[in-house]
Amino acid sequence: MGGKHALVLGASGITGWAIVSELLSGGPDVQQFSRVTALTNRPLSPEIARWPSSPKLNVVSGINLLKGTQDELQAEFQAKVPNIETVTQLFFNSYKFSTDKKKESQENAEMLARCVAMAEALSPSFEFIVLPTGGKAYGYHLLDKFPFGDQMPLKESLPRIPEPYASDLFYYWQVDRLKSLSKGKSWTYCEIRPDMVVGFVPNNNAHCLAQILAIYLSLYAHVNGTGSEVPFPGNEKSWVIHSNDSSQDIVARFSIYASLRPDRAGGGRAFNVCDRSRPSSWSVKWPVLCSYFGLKGTGPCEGSQQPGPYIQEHRDRWIELAQENRLRLEQLDNDLANPGFQKYIMSLFVFERVMSLEAMREAGFSEEVDEKTAWYTAFDRFRAAKIIP
Repeated sequence: MGGKHALVLGASGITGWAIVSELLSGGPDVQQFSRVTALTNRPLSPEIARWPSSPKLNVVSGINLLKGTQDELQAEFQAKVPNIETVTQLFFNSYKFSTDKKKESQENAEMLARCVAMAEALSPSFEFIVLPTGGKAYGYHLLDKFPFGDQMPLKESLPRIPEPYASDLFYYWQVDRLKSLSKGKSWTYCEIRPDMVVGFVPNNNAHCLAQILAIYLSLYAHVNGTGSEVPFPGNEKSWVIHSNDSSQDIVARFSIYASLRPDRAGGGRAFNVCDRSRPSSWSVKWPVLCSYFGLKGTGPCEGSQQPGPYIQEHRDRWIELAQENRLRLEQLDNDLANPGFQKYIMSLFVFERVMSLEAMREAGFSEEVDEKTAWYTAFDRFRAAKIIP
């Protein structure tokens, strides 16, 4: 066993959860880690977290990265994180949302900077930080103003999105801060850019499409019966456009892989991280996803309902299903069924968004996974966690 110590911030999110899980899996790279600290906002019990049991793991909750002075923050890390002085790899998955984009950018960049300053001050062996960004770096969120539609596949060497949009994107603020902070330092970093991350989360997450669809399709089978046809809840354009999914396990494995190879992946390099070079479409994936639940996925049709509104309309039937199968009932108690995120991914993304994986392959990472494996792994995890029947 090696002497590396991973500090994973935002450990209950889609990517953070998978990084912790992978670090405890026993694979060749992770054998270099003797300690794993998972940082979460709220307490997370082992029963809910569902990480592999391991003496390596320590779960810490309640550290606010924006609260108090830098000295006070560092004192809190010293008090709450055993062996903080041995941290070598930092996986920064924390995020704070704000409707004010300037405030969101400032706060997320500041959280990152304060965390880096903490690691520099308390951990003499600190050597690498992994920062996840994503498709917004290419302007996916701009929809009809997407600037790189004629430059497929998308490469990390593309320029930033144009103003005024660039100044509102917190990813750029974080990358610029890391670039400045790393000058002349012994540690280095990389940026990873997944497309939509397919995976499991232990708690509610309105940006986890796999969780939303798992509940929706489980409920649909309960209400309409197995064998029923389920129209794709998008449109003809979104049904056929191509993109690359990013399963949480591939994102986690590459994050760990990169953090241990500063010569190949450091120096502020950016990497698109997806399941495989060949893109796919909902026309291929939707029937596969529906078949997991004993349903027949069909193409879009006029008036097809979004998952969120369907779940809300049949909320009583979900409670019935949950009670019959002793499922966790808290899954609909926040904005999980809000149609906003689902509509973006399944209806408003009507443009090709294919990522090049050339940089990831040049770094030496060659693992691939197909759509069925990625989505079924997530669904299996939700089933094991008693979130779906």
